Amino acid sequence: MRSLLLVLFLLGFSSLQAKEESATPVGIKVLSAGHSFHVWMPPLVAEMAKAAGIQGHEQLAISSIGGSKVIQHWDLPPEKNKAKPVLEAGKADLFTMAPTFLPDPGIENFTKLGLEHNPKIRFTLQQNWVPFEDPEIWLSKNKPKSIDRDVITLAQLRAKHDPYFKQIEDHVKELNQRIPAAKIAIVPSGEAVMALRDKVIKGEAPGIKTQNELFTDVLGHPGPQIRVLSAYCHYAVIYRRSPVGLPVVSQLAKLPEAEKLNRLLQEIAWKAVTGHPMSGVSQ
Repeated sequence: MRSLLLVLFLLGFSSLQAKEESATPVGIKVLSAGHSFHVWMPPLVAEMAKAAGIQGHEQLAISSIGGSKVIQHWDLPPEKNKAKPVLEAGKADLFTMAPTFLPDPGIENFTKLGLEHNPKIRFTLQQNWVPFEDPEIWLSKNKPKSIDRDVITLAQLRAKHDPYFKQIEDHVKELNQRIPAAKIAIVPSGEAVMALRDKVIKGEAPGIKTQNELFTDVLGHPGPQIRVLSAYCHYAVIYRRSPVGLPVVSQLAKLPEAEKLNRLLQEIAWKAVTGHPMSGVSQ
């Protein structure tokens, strides 16, 4: 009899635990600061949150500066600064930031300011894909007028991106060790883009024939596929739940094989987020 009661108790506990884990999370109030590889993300995440039935998701403000470091958003004068007033009022639950190259003292400045006024605030840092396919070109004065991305192999992409990814990880580790309350999480958008390009190279990306199709210009501004992919990464980190199964996002609706492509992007994003040791999300 005792064994039966124990079994029933464990079954009931497991069922309750499953319900709690699958329960729809409470909406988060988000603040964002970044450049043209980032600032289109908030509306997409808002659309995803709504589709997931999340109530109360709110984008408080977006500080947008092309090609910016985070310090440029920090240094804006009071009449133009959209981020500082939100943090000083303690309104934000989460602050998404997107630097270019590091070091970037703006990340630390905003982190300290946010924690001062809201000890529970969370921070994320977007890991970008490298513009112009090469950090050296990105930082040089001589920019190419065109790049054929279809001749670039995954190994070549890795050689240019991995050092940049490590630079971001090292910077975040150092900040989190020095400011334990920060707990800055990395959104691995760059890793997800690498995975998508690998799928394209292998002919396994529905409706996408070439790597060139993923970008709108030589610099590397993203087309809808990468924008949605990166937004799924942010959704997964912000809400710590899988985006797999959400309906097709509006930006993909008119693309060939939208349903299959949407599913692939969700799976790539979730794998990238749960596979990154600094995303704050586990499988």
